[in-house]
Amino acid sequence: MSKEYEIIVVGGGPGGYVAAIKAAQYGAKVALVEKEVVGGICLNHGCIPTKTFLKSAKVFNTVNKSNDFGVTTSGQIGFDWSKIVSRKDGVVKQLTGGIGFLLKKNGVDVYNGFGEVKSANEVVVNGESLKTKNVIIATGSSAIVPPIPGVKEAYEKGIVVTSRELLNVKTFPKSIVIVGGGVIGVEFATVFNSFGSKVTIIEMMDGILPTMDDDIRTAYAKTLKRDGINILTKAEVKSVNDHKVTYNLDGKDTTIEADLILMSVGTRANSKGLEHLGLEMDRANIKTNDYLQTNVPGIYAIGDVNGKFMLAHVAEHEGITAVQHILKKGHAKMNYDQIPSAIYGFPEIAAIGLTEKEAKQRGLDYKVSKVPIAAIGKAVADGEKEGFVKLIVDNKYLEVIGAHIYAYNATELISEYSVAMASEATAHEIAHAIHPHPTLSELTKEAAHGAIDKAIHI
Repeated sequence: MSKEYEIIVVGGGPGGYVAAIKAAQYGAKVALVEKEVVGGICLNHGCIPTKTFLKSAKVFNTVNKSNDFGVTTSGQIGFDWSKIVSRKDGVVKQLTGGIGFLLKKNGVDVYNGFGEVKSANEVVVNGESLKTKNVIIATGSSAIVPPIPGVKEAYEKGIVVTSRELLNVKTFPKSIVIVGGGVIGVEFATVFNSFGSKVTIIEMMDGILPTMDDDIRTAYAKTLKRDGINILTKAEVKSVNDHKVTYNLDGKDTTIEADLILMSVGTRANSKGLEHLGLEMDRANIKTNDYLQTNVPGIYAIGDVNGKFMLAHVAEHEGITAVQHILKKGHAKMNYDQIPSAIYGFPEIAAIGLTEKEAKQRGLDYKVSKVPIAAIGKAVADGEKEGFVKLIVDNKYLEVIGAHIYAYNATELISEYSVAMASEATAHEIAHAIHPHPTLSELTKEAAHGAIDKAIHI
């Protein structure tokens, strides 16, 4: 006799495991099916491992600049790549173990194996048939290895890597070519450049980070170039021959050589094997509404597999939204205009809502308040003078419609704007909320004053 569940979640990444835990907390009988390790790409091969690398790079940079703060060090400052990789492995192991404990504690049945979704009422794993009332598909996405001549062969030799393989490279590369100037590309560029690698980014678009506000993109590209990273835009990779990359720029082919070649041109939804379900698709992405329902009753799709936002925190929120809809726990739905995003460079970038270009395209009546980080005493004391906040508000009520921060610790500041947008707060409420001094959070207050009339400290 097969086991019966109210919800079966297929995929144990940040969306899947959170959905399973939340459903169990509501009292539902839940199963989670995962073919590898809980935590998904984000925890095992993405967000968390890259942040450990970036932290090591940040420490290395800080020690190298310690003289600026009156702290002297003797001898040559160095790094041990094997210890950096080992620390990353330790952090990942600790966190995956923690998730396993939480699933068990909340009474979620975990099946380790490939989940074959037969219908909205049956999932087969390791030959065992599991019955259910609802299925949440949370199968994630995989890095794209583009069909460029020579790439497949170089990938098989370990010369071309995706972010997954790069996180496990045992020998530090003296040079690296990064194909793609999106979030993954620039974060790895920052890591390897910090430790002395010769880094080249090749991007087809007119600039790096195409989804970010133009002011941020311009400032960040300038910083990366100043730090010694070579950025080639409007450039197309034509072929790869072992360590050699040939690209076309302005009609001219050029070949460069590197120890490693990172392919970071995006990801594709893991939706193969679901064709028989009759799901409505947009290429590889499963189409969903604001409650994460697909066109097939009883089947929901969350996270990367629906292709809306390839972000762990979006998958997590979608997971909770889907569970609440299934179990009729309120009427919350997704608002995809209020998604924060973060890039962990030096300085960091964080954004939410519309860019100025998008506000213009939508024909909105808006105004912009821009405040440099140098206006904030805490930032100057910390020796961090590069960056700014750009706040976009509507002219009628001064409600926040977009916020873009380029500053150290920007990723920690953005949540104040998330709360402001979710609660429909205006610049008046933000300015009226007393922000402690001296803190970097005063940047948010200054931008609000600037949106009302004038910032105080510029």
